[in-house]
Parts: sequence; structure tokens; C-alpha cells
Amino acid sequence: MESTRPSVPGAQAIARAAALLRLVTASGADGAALHDLARSADLSRSTAHRLLSALRAEGLVDRDADTARWMPGPELFLMGSVAAARYDVTALARDIVRSLAVKTEESAFLSVRRADETVCLLREEGAFPIRSFVLSEGVRFPLGVASAGLAILAFLPDHDVDAYLSRHPELESTWGRTHASGPLRERLAETKERGYAVNPGLIVEGSWGLGAAVFDRSGRPEWALSLTGVGFRFGPDRIADLGRILLAHAHQLSARIANARR
Repeated sequence: MESTRPSVPGAQAIARAAALLRLVTASGADGAALHDLARSADLSRSTAHRLLSALRAEGLVDRDADTARWMPGPELFLMGSVAAARYDVTALARDIVRSLAVKTEESAFLSVRRADETVCLLREEGAFPIRSFVLSEGVRFPLGVASAGLAILAFLPDHDVDAYLSRHPELESTWGRTHASGPLRERLAETKERGYAVNPGLIVEGSWGLGAAVFDRSGRPEWALSLTGVGFRFGPDRIADLGRILLAHAHQLSARIANARR
């Protein structure tokens, strides 16, 4: 059911258009079908189509003539290029993510915190031929769900964690009982004590992940490095080895970000 109109004129339309824009960018190079976008945004198909058409007129999204799927538009690329000068750390992180993939032979990722979600920015494949495809560039997860978001949430102040969990009671119904407040708080405590997060196949069975927070100059966790792979490669001894490598790379990136932004 669509939400009621907010008190600020035009705010509802902007919020809906922004939600669709995020969904389109998260869909990757193949784009997304109208019915999927409408369902994910909790909009009627007619409302979703009207908003997407308005975004298309501004160049923010595009529609493939053959498949009728919606994808990011050229104006969005130009805007992103300008914003990258202020917000993008991928240039600083790329060789570190690549090193992480080479040394572990697993798929390595950089994600950024965006409000109550993480967004994957970089992916580097490891040498091991069997891979997990849970995460790729543009994919979003709520904080506390994938290993990157679990690592970030664990190192936020306690009052921020409490506020986040209060805002998102739907985590359990959407992601399962392991994401209820109690079990999630236990994993947050374990992550903070260990230094890195472990996701033992909680999103996709058999697909494991490790995540380590990356901090800005003020000490806030704004990014995360993570690894994913098939479960049989994540035994206790190897998890410890992978965790040490992951933390070393996360510390290196935190230091690089701090020095670059002085």
C-alpha cells in the first residue's frame, strides 16, 4: 500500500522517485523490469511508470527498446562523476581490494555505508574457481545483514545501534529469525570482540562472508572490506587466517583515507 502524502508539498513524489532511482542503479547492467521495480518500491505499476518516465525525460534513467527494462541513464553518470571527487574512495581502495582477493583467493569487496544500508562499490574476483555471487557493484543490504553491514553496525555507537534496530523491526520477517534483535545483538558483540564480522551462510545457504570496518578520520565506520566464498573453504582455522588478512587490509585503507583527506 502506498504511503500517505507527507506535509511538505512534493516530498512524496521526490522520495518515490529517489527510491526507484536506487532500485534501478542496484539492478546492474541488465536493468530491471517495471513490475519488479513497482513491487520493490511498493507502488502501483502506473505510478512507477509515470515516475520512471519523468526520470527518463531528465536523463536519469533509460529504457531498453528491446527488453523494456529500466537502467541508469547518462545524466546519472555525469552527476556521479562530479560527486565522486568528494565522496568516492574507490581510487584509494582499488589496489587494496585487489590485493585482498589475490592473497585470499576469495572474492573481495568494498562497500560504503549509505544511511541504513551498505552499497557495494568494488568487486575483485579471487583465483578459486567456485565463487559466491551474492554481492556485486550496486547491490544494497541493510546494516547488520551481510558481513560488511554487520561490521559497520558493530562499530557504531550503542545509541546508534539501538536507534537503527528500533527503526527496522522488519529485519526478522525479511531476513529470518537470525536477524531478530537478540541474535543480531549477539553477533554484533562477537564482531566487536573479534574485530571482524562472520556471516555463516545466513543470506544464501553455503555462501559465507567476512567483513571488516573501514573508518574515516573521526573514527566512524563508513566503509567495509569483505570476502565471500563457498562454505567448505571457511573452516575455523582458515577463518582466523582470512580475518587477519582482512583486518590488515582494512587498517591500511583506513590509514590511507585519513591521510588523503587531511
